[in-house]
Amino acid sequence: MTEKVKESIIIIMEKLLEIKNLNLFFGENQALYDVNLILEKGKMHALAGESGCGKTMTAMSVMRLLPKSAVIKSGEVIFKGDNILYYTENQMRELRGNRIALIPQDPMTSLNPLYTVGNQLIEAIRAHSKVSHHQARRKAKEVLDMVKMPDIDNKLSAYPHELSGGMKQRIIIAMALGTNAELIIADEPTTALDVTIQKQIMDLLDEIKKELGTTILLISHDLALVSNYADSISVMYSGHIVEEAEAEEFFKNPLHPYSRALLNSLPTRNPMLKLKTIEGTPPSIQEKISGCKFHPRCDLCVSNLCTKEQPVLKEKTLKHYSACLVK
Repeated sequence: MTEKVKESIIIIMEKLLEIKNLNLFFGENQALYDVNLILEKGKMHALAGESGCGKTMTAMSVMRLLPKSAVIKSGEVIFKGDNILYYTENQMRELRGNRIALIPQDPMTSLNPLYTVGNQLIEAIRAHSKVSHHQARRKAKEVLDMVKMPDIDNKLSAYPHELSGGMKQRIIIAMALGTNAELIIADEPTTALDVTIQKQIMDLLDEIKKELGTTILLISHDLALVSNYADSISVMYSGHIVEEAEAEEFFKNPLHPYSRALLNSLPTRNPMLKLKTIEGTPPSIQEKISGCKFHPRCDLCVSNLCTKEQPVLKEKTLKHYSACLVK
């Protein structure tokens, strides 16, 4: 084996971020339960599940941008070898935007309406690098070109309300590129965008991953979208990771009943097939459910087992993990 091949294998397997046994509480109510997640350098990992399952709270735990009422009681968030849960607020400010960037859910409200796009983009670049205003403006043009923004000079002088939702999302992605972030957390990045623009934004993130080697954590409830872009996937339900696998393996052979129910609820091109729904609703964090959290909605529930014992994530086949007591 040549040194070049050895080096490429090391790069492929390099962990950029690892979440270990993360437990998050709001008062006495637990929101995340022993969450474990590994993001490999240069890969896109999807964190999927219904709204309210804990996806965004997981991301905000990494960014340390949690509500004041939220407390991480145990666990680790390891970024490039450092447990950033021990970072001071000054260290986190240096990390945010500079090395870890967030694409928030709503592009419509993520930009300041009182300042031009150019002012906000230049300010973001200068906040994380020691460059002059002129150099930052030049960098702003470069990253806008990277996100395929048309008519760049006019866009720099435009105010957010003058841009479409897709254009605003490109600006936010450009801000992440302008600071050379190694990890981009994309929290439902296609929310409120039409289907055509959704594809453009996801194609753009995929291109950034491939060309720049940027690691992306994609948070989404849309498994159809995830199937086209993610390298690996974790499925979350009620604060628990219930399945994890390489994306190709997951969509070929979903193991957890919740994962299969989500996939069965996706629209198909066959008009003869009716959409299957998941009965019931996800529990709130105040709701106390003994045993498996999914058992009230699960077709495979064994009452004397699933209602009493909490399943743990186990490797069922090579690199494919599931938390189910029955399957």
